[in-house]
This record gives sequence, C-alpha cells and structure tokens, in this order.
Amino acid sequence: MSIFGGGGGGGGSGTQTSITREAPGVEARKLALYDEAANLAKNPINLPGIQVAGISGLEKAGIKMAGQTGYGQGTVGQGIGAYQGAQQTAAAGPNIAQFLNPYQSYVTDEIARQGQMMQNKLGANAISAGAFGGGREGVQQAELQGRTLSNIGQSMAQGFQTALGAAQQQQGLRAQTQLAAGQGLGQLGAQQQAMRLADINAQMQAGAVQRGIGQRALDAQRQTELQRLYEPYQRVEFMKGIMTNLPTTQSSITATTSPGSNPYAQAAGSGLGAYAAYNMMQPR
Repeated sequence: MSIFGGGGGGGGSGTQTSITREAPGVEARKLALYDEAANLAKNPINLPGIQVAGISGLEKAGIKMAGQTGYGQGTVGQGIGAYQGAQQTAAAGPNIAQFLNPYQSYVTDEIARQGQMMQNKLGANAISAGAFGGGREGVQQAELQGRTLSNIGQSMAQGFQTALGAAQQQQGLRAQTQLAAGQGLGQLGAQQQAMRLADINAQMQAGAVQRGIGQRALDAQRQTELQRLYEPYQRVEFMKGIMTNLPTTQSSITATTSPGSNPYAQAAGSGLGAYAAYNMMQPR
C-alpha cells in the first residue's frame, strides 16, 4: 500500500491507455510514402494498345503471285499442240512425191532408147539376112520390147520404193519429233509451275521473317512504354522494401484518466500525507 494515499470519497479505479507508435521520423516517412502511393493509385494508367505487324511487302507479292493462276499454261498448251500434230502426222499418208527421183524420166528414156536401138539392130540384121518381116524377127522384136518395158517398170518401181521408204522415214521422224516436243513442253510447263510455287513459298517465308522482325519491334516498343508507365510504382515498391527492412523503433505514450473525486477530501488527504512525511524526516 502506497504511503501516498488517495483522496477519499467518490473514488474508484482509474483508466490507463497506452499507445505504441513508430518513431516520429520513421512514421512520417512511411506516411509520406503511403500518400505518394495513394496519389499514384488515383490516376489510371493509359496502357498502350497491343499492335500487330501487318503483312510484309514480300508476303503481299507472294499472295499476288499465288492469285495469278495458270502459270506455265502456255507452255503446256504448246505441248498439247505438238501432241495433236504428231497424231495428225501419223494419220496422214507419206508424201512420196517430194522424194521421187527427179531424174527418173531420164533413166526411163534411156532404157527406152537402148531398147529402140536394139530393135533397130535386129531389123538391120534381119534385112541383111533377107529375113526382114519374118516370124523369127517378130519374136525377137517382141522379146526385146518386153525386156525393155520390164526394165522400165523395174526402174520406176525401184524409184518408187526408195521414195516411199524416205517418205515413211521422214513421216516417222516428224511424228516422233512432235511427240517428244509435246512431252518436253508438258514437262517444262510442270516445271514452270513448280518453280513458280517455289518462288511463292520463298517469298512468303522471307516475308514472314520480315513481319516477325516488325512484330518484335512493336512488342519491344510496347514493353518499353509499359516500363516507363510503371516506373513510379516500382520506385514506391523499392522504397517500401527499404522501409520494411529498416530496424523498427517505437515510442510509447501512456495516458491515465483518474475517476472523479471530492476536492475537499483530496485536499485533506494531501495534507495528511504531507504531515506523515514530515514526521518521518524528524530525528528520533
């Protein structure tokens, strides 16, 4: 029991309130950081839009080329014409006239002339023998004339067969040439189409690379803009981290509230207490 007694009358237990707070300097800095964060949060961020790179020039060219159908069609058409020409050449008869020996008539005339000379000789011999116009002379003349006509026929037949063989050979060569040309032109047309398709694919691939580079540039630009917009928030977060890791200092404030008392009793109690203290300091 304390020697300093409380005043009597109307007394009761008092109320004591303790408040623990950061050190004034630390608390002020934290409140300032909170105010800065609150101000940042009030202002909405205008986020940059997501941009998509358009098709590149090479891709446009490739798409345009892909839309131009029938590439190589002219070459294939020429090949079809060559095929048809080969069929017509094969179906047509050989042109024998151009291969007939132009000197055939001279050969025939020479054979006839030689036969006539032989007939004249036979007639002369028959006259010399006194048998001109006889049966033997007639038989000899007929045989000679038959051999002459046979030689002429053989000569003409041989010339015709030679011309026919040459004409048939030329016809076959022409048909084969036209057929080979048709096949070659058909393959060439297919190769042209394949090369065209390869060119389109190459342009589309190169264009995709160009578009990818452009897209990366747009993405980098947007990322840079986002970093610029969020930089103030990052600074606040940085300061928050520093303050979180600082040593914590606290100050305490204690406030005591006494119950209401009688002022006369309180004065009497104070007087008694002073008197008791005076007695204790007196020598014994």
